[in-house]
Amino acid sequence: MNLAWILLFLPLAVAVANQLALKKTGLAPTLSVASALVTFVIAVLLLGENETSHFAWATVGEFSINIGIKLDQLSTGMMIVVTGVGLLVHIFSLAYMKDDAAKARYFTGLSLFMFSMTGIVLADNFIMTFIFWELVGLSSYLLIGHWYEKDTAANAAKKAFLCNRVGDFGFMVGILMLWGITGHLAFDHMQAGLELFQKANPAICGGVLSAAVLCIFCGAVGKSAQLPLHVWLPDAMEGPTPVSALIHAATMVAAGVYMLFRLQLTLGFANFEGLQASQVIAWTGGITSLVAALMATQQDDIKRVLAYSTLSQLGYMVMAVGLNSGEAAMFHLFTHAWFKALLFLGAGAIIYACHHEQDIWKMGGLLKKMPITGITFGIGTAALIAVPYVTSGFYSKEEILSAAYNHDKILFGIAVFVAFLTTFYMTRAFVVTFLGKTRSDQADHAHEVGPLMWLPLIILAGMAIGSAWITGPLCAIDPRTHAQEHAHGHFVILGLSITALVLGLISGFVLYTGKNQDPLSIPLLKNRFYIDGFYDNFIVRYFQDAFASLVAFFDELFIDGLMVGGLSRSAESVGNIFRRVQSGSLQGYAFFFGLGVILVIYFTAF
Repeated sequence: MNLAWILLFLPLAVAVANQLALKKTGLAPTLSVASALVTFVIAVLLLGENETSHFAWATVGEFSINIGIKLDQLSTGMMIVVTGVGLLVHIFSLAYMKDDAAKARYFTGLSLFMFSMTGIVLADNFIMTFIFWELVGLSSYLLIGHWYEKDTAANAAKKAFLCNRVGDFGFMVGILMLWGITGHLAFDHMQAGLELFQKANPAICGGVLSAAVLCIFCGAVGKSAQLPLHVWLPDAMEGPTPVSALIHAATMVAAGVYMLFRLQLTLGFANFEGLQASQVIAWTGGITSLVAALMATQQDDIKRVLAYSTLSQLGYMVMAVGLNSGEAAMFHLFTHAWFKALLFLGAGAIIYACHHEQDIWKMGGLLKKMPITGITFGIGTAALIAVPYVTSGFYSKEEILSAAYNHDKILFGIAVFVAFLTTFYMTRAFVVTFLGKTRSDQADHAHEVGPLMWLPLIILAGMAIGSAWITGPLCAIDPRTHAQEHAHGHFVILGLSITALVLGLISGFVLYTGKNQDPLSIPLLKNRFYIDGFYDNFIVRYFQDAFASLVAFFDELFIDGLMVGGLSRSAESVGNIFRRVQSGSLQGYAFFFGLGVILVIYFTAF
């Protein structure tokens, strides 16, 4: 258990050391990478452990807030993903950020993020989860806005922070409701408290529990970027590309799915069966998956294509949790983290080689110029589109399709269509970026990146193929048994999945091979269903112009003018009265002294 505490606090110690002592020495990147390596080794050593440890952080009467660590199959498996992807991102960043003037601040932010994410994964109670949940929001704000001199980066950081605060308010309310229902905040005791509540209040238990779960789900909507709070994730691509790989592909956005599955384990799967909240969660995930995939088909920025792909795959996972198939969601989370990190880091290598060009229509022909990046990016694409029996993405995606087929045929149809769209837009991105002829000077002068960049790509490519066999047992899923079950009993699922793959590949190659501009133009999808425009023109402008002006008027008139300002002016007036007595005249002081003596004698004598 001591190793677990080291795993939790080592990144924090490194972040503090970098910020206070090593910022100007040039040692901050090396120390952060070393810390990431140590945490990964510890995570491997803790794999399979089952233990809980905590200490009281604050106590008020009988209520105490604990900082505790819970080691089980779920948390130790998730730590492999967080620390493994985190280590490779740290190594990649050594080369990607080597010329950045603020790289010490960047690596400090990475270490702070690793501490925050580790706290969420290892937390044994909801209070600790919420504390680290907010720290993840803070660290992501700092990393997204790393290049804060650019207005787009600064605005993207603020947008991510505010969207997450909206969801986190609901998350806080949900935690308080669960505390009221179960009488506990520690995960190990909540199910027993819920059973007592069910016996005492059978008529209202289902409705109250649904309300609490939906409030908890608000936190996942913000952190995992589900509709309608999805708008921050694509804009967060303004941060450095390794940040996109770490935070917005593999770990932070997966925190919402992880937390929902932890909630299912905590309260018991049986208690989720038939809950109205489960249907809301499933349909939110399904609609998010569909809408994000449609938007991805018309994006030209390579990082935005991957960002909307992340939204879509997160929708898959959330849908599976809502269908009471959390194991399938976590299986897809574990496999998706590796190949999506591969795609984002591959995109980072492309952007770096093309002198920070991100428009796929200004690339082309890069497979010959960057063979390692091109091949590994192709492997990541194959895993994302779920090439059968070869890639890890196939096994985890099929589990989600099976869950949808068994619980809701409409959601199953949506999931199959999303599989087709995923294949289509990823084929489009690969063909336009790597095949054909170069379309700009940046692409013409591109060359393969150095070993600090391509080595993580090769490792991640291996995980994109084999991670299902490594992570499947962590979710109680055997890919080999899974494949046999589908071959013998689920021909509809397997057949439609392969059909979607083939149609997507054919459509992508036919439409985009040899093209110099997009033959499709769908403004509704290119402008992201105008959701961002609606927020900017109505909600943001309303709050900035109307609501903010009203709050400012109230603050100046009542808070500052009458309360704070009024009290200060009253104190100043009383002080002015007594200050006039202090004239400095000895005759005046003698007069008042004599007058006081006379008054004392008068009141005491009579």
